Amino acid sequence: MAAPSTALTIAGSDSGGGAGIQADLKTFLGCGVHGMSAVTAVTVQNSIGVSGFYELPPHAVAEQIESVVTDIGVGAAKTGMLASAAIMAAVAEAVRRLAVAPLVVDPVAASQHGDPLLRPDAIDALRTRIIPLATLVTPNVGEVRLLTGVEVSGPEDALEAARRLHVLGADWVLVKGGHRSGPDAIDLLYDGNRTYEFTAPRQATEHTHGSGDTLAAAICAGLARGSDMPEAVRIGKAYVTQAITNSYPLGSGLGPVGHFWRIRDWPPANS
Repeated sequence: MAAPSTALTIAGSDSGGGAGIQADLKTFLGCGVHGMSAVTAVTVQNSIGVSGFYELPPHAVAEQIESVVTDIGVGAAKTGMLASAAIMAAVAEAVRRLAVAPLVVDPVAASQHGDPLLRPDAIDALRTRIIPLATLVTPNVGEVRLLTGVEVSGPEDALEAARRLHVLGADWVLVKGGHRSGPDAIDLLYDGNRTYEFTAPRQATEHTHGSGDTLAAAICAGLARGSDMPEAVRIGKAYVTQAITNSYPLGSGLGPVGHFWRIRDWPPANS
């Protein structure tokens, strides 16, 4: 059997299994690529929220990246929770030195519950060290506000935010619309000249934990398999829409999206 395409996630661990590295690896599997990981931090997390996190030493994060790249190779990579300026500096140096590309940057700043996942010193490092390396950056409206100061309430705001993020150095920008109001979730993709819109009906569920990680990971998988950026985003949007449609309750808080919707096969409850 020939080896599949490969994708690397550089992110934090979610002990509840709905987001972070766990979500990325499930998504890579669901999208037909071999997933690899460089853990940046370990979160203490469940369906209710994040009660703490513990960072790995920056050199340990860089060593994980180097170990994978120099032996297995990386078809595409994504970043998630990078936690601190020191970790961002180590990741940026490793990504640049080892020519890791394409790179999808999910600028994770907080959990879906609003719990912070970045040290206060990390926002500037995200702007100046990580985003300039991005083939694609995928902020939600809260992350857009944090990074650019733009409050996105409509398509004009989304385009202005995309322009500002593109100026920071990202080749492509995807301003996500999942946290906006309206019957549809509309994401705007921008490359400095052209814009593309990706629309899906909004799902009537609160169980969307890990949806942002899942979208970025599915796009990363599409790039690893050779898709161009608009096609990779289309693939990612379709995958996360189905995952949200197949989300489920878990614990007493927010349940995760259903990463394994393509392969789910279990008997109904009480059968």
